[in-house]
Amino acid sequence: MYAQNGAQFMADEDLLTMILDDLKRTVREYTTAATESNCQTVRRVFNELTMDTLRIQGDLYNQMSQMGFYQAPDKALRQAVDKQIQSAQQIQQKSQQFVQQKINGTSDYRQAPNVSQHQPNVQSSYYM
Repeated sequence: MYAQNGAQFMADEDLLTMILDDLKRTVREYTTAATESNCQTVRRVFNELTMDTLRIQGDLYNQMSQMGFYQAPDKALRQAVDKQIQSAQQIQQKSQQFVQQKINGTSDYRQAPNVSQHQPNVQSSYYM
């Protein structure tokens, strides 16, 4: 990229790295927005934006890699990937069980109240 006077404004590698970093940040922001949204339409829009941004980020990464700006990491062993997937699935299952226990009120951590339900000590005739 060149300035009006013909001098290079910023090295291509630096500019593309900055754009790549911004795309990564944008994906995080969209993911957070989708996660925190309680409206299905808004959630769907942010999921679509996330996927589009990931596609653009991947295309830019590939281009930078071809230009020699970005070194690809070593390939992961299939066994290591499978172990990470299994661990994530176990955590997801435990989380779902925890949520179901809380929803159903059946929890190992639930304690019976040690005092009886309090009755109001004032009867108001203002509201009927």
